[in-house]
Amino acid sequence: MNSLRGQSRVVIENVQPQVDGGLYPAKGTVGDFINVSADIFGDGHDHIRAHLLYKKEGASSWSVVEMKASYNDGWFASFPVKEKGTYVFTVKAWVDHFDTWYDGFKKKANAKVDVTVELMEGVIMLERLAKEDKSLKSAITRLQDKQQANAIEFVLSPEFYDIVHNHPLIDFETIYEKELSVVVEHRKANFSSWYELFPRSASLEGKHGTFKDVIKLLPRIHAMGFDILYMPPIHPIGKINRKGKNNNVRALPGEPGSPWAIGSDEGGHKAILPELGTLDDYKKLIAEAKKFNIDIAMDVAFQCAPDHPYVNEHPNWFKQRPDGTIQYAENPPKKYQDIYPFNFESEDWKGLWEELLSVFLYWIEQGVKVFRVDNPHTKPIKFWHWVIAEVNKKHEDIIFLSEAFTRPKVMASLAKVGFTQSYTYFTWRVTKQELTEYVNELVYTQSKNYFRPNFWPNTPDILPYHLQHQGENIFLIRVALAATLSSSYGLYGPAYEFLDNVPMPGKEEYWDSEKYEIKKHDWKKTNRLTDIITILNRARKEHAALQSTWNIQFCQIEDQNMLAYIKATPDLSSIMLVVVNLDPHHRHSGYVQIPRERLKLGDRINLKLHDLMTDEHYTWTQEWNYVEIDPYKMPFHLFKLEVHESNM
Repeated sequence: MNSLRGQSRVVIENVQPQVDGGLYPAKGTVGDFINVSADIFGDGHDHIRAHLLYKKEGASSWSVVEMKASYNDGWFASFPVKEKGTYVFTVKAWVDHFDTWYDGFKKKANAKVDVTVELMEGVIMLERLAKEDKSLKSAITRLQDKQQANAIEFVLSPEFYDIVHNHPLIDFETIYEKELSVVVEHRKANFSSWYELFPRSASLEGKHGTFKDVIKLLPRIHAMGFDILYMPPIHPIGKINRKGKNNNVRALPGEPGSPWAIGSDEGGHKAILPELGTLDDYKKLIAEAKKFNIDIAMDVAFQCAPDHPYVNEHPNWFKQRPDGTIQYAENPPKKYQDIYPFNFESEDWKGLWEELLSVFLYWIEQGVKVFRVDNPHTKPIKFWHWVIAEVNKKHEDIIFLSEAFTRPKVMASLAKVGFTQSYTYFTWRVTKQELTEYVNELVYTQSKNYFRPNFWPNTPDILPYHLQHQGENIFLIRVALAATLSSSYGLYGPAYEFLDNVPMPGKEEYWDSEKYEIKKHDWKKTNRLTDIITILNRARKEHAALQSTWNIQFCQIEDQNMLAYIKATPDLSSIMLVVVNLDPHHRHSGYVQIPRERLKLGDRINLKLHDLMTDEHYTWTQEWNYVEIDPYKMPFHLFKLEVHESNM
């Protein structure tokens, strides 16, 4: 046994963040502080100290941050990540005999116990430390003062406390067995506002829209505050088994079909539906959007219509049935006769993987930086791990949004292997208990190390029951929750802002769904909902507290229809308080408890609140404060909160 190892008395366990024992990197964003925790303990009553060591991958030396002890042997520290790239970190801990001696000395001196020998021990430790720092020699001299009272007074002084704190005596340290990694990505990876529209419905005249029509809508989308414009697949739509209105299995002449039935004699995944325009038109859309700081997100759906070129060119990429036909997609009781899924168990799986990688690379070369990936949970997770890594080797700042409404462990695994953001169950979390439990699960469990949520109140596939046949208030409530609970959120825009609330009977699907037909939207129209969305997005951009998902703390409020939460930056320079009435039909009230410890409030409370929605101002001087919300006036408060100087 290594003798030094045998003399190490400290145990380091449960270092976080780490994902699957370090198999995958944790995730961070430029400007973040990476919060590191560990369980650190040893035998006996000697004092333990610990350091967090971190560096940018490839750096020659470590930066050091002292860790602080908390309850139950938990230790914490954080480090800033100011650049993109991979950071590595680990933890070092040791029994600090200098600190142990110092604590014992103070107790004995204060109890008037003779400390002659203790002073001699202190000199020995300082002599060891002085070999590295010559400035400590004067402290040695003062401990050897013949007037022992002077030496004792020096050891009990703040000056000596600083010496002990700043000069740890490190013997037989334990270093955590792993160097863990954090991949730090650009800011938009963690903070984004998505707007979804169908380009074929972008025309003001109601005819088949084009990319040029979408360009005309960019000022409107920018004015509302969105920075990612996502469009369903823009590729040629299959003509064989094309779906008609309301998912009819037979399309009538002139019906456009579902954009997710990709491919025809006009091309496949690297082609553009001619009715939308040309490749040059698409590239111009990307360029024009950039002028508004809007990224164009491409929908990647790895599936084919029956007349996709792949079907003839690579029939072994599809599952052949005994009768010679190809198996179309099913999710019983749903049937997708217009879609053939890829067979990832094909003998030519390598060829399939390489071709699908080339789809990403092709569109990145055209200027696409954001991909919304359709149903990734129906393709092998190993494929996603490989393809995302291959893309990231060649290109920076690519965002992959996982549209996987599936089992929790599958959603988690997709996030671990590289997806930047993920759809969530927020769409179906409605009550106070459901919302609180779900957000706390995302923020305060290990999923925060790898899972970046993106909250969507609706999608073209989902008109949730709580929005069906409902009025404006519930639409306001759900968008306010999405935009303030999560730093990334999105809307299927036209359906949401124009209050589309009519479902297919008994289903969470839209009647007359835009998936199967061209809609005529009044793009010149605005309403109260669009105005409030604009205010929400402006607040998100102007207030740093709303730009993180990880800084939320729910506040106590008695009424079960009232939800309150604080979001604040670590330095408290930006503090937001959100109070939502979850009942769209009735007035509710309650007393909100301000988290005094989180806001570092003293005995005298003096808080200034500015409601950004109504432009009303309030002053709170109590820990518990009355709030009443009439949903027909405004179903939520969005308070900018300032701590008055008297509390500081």
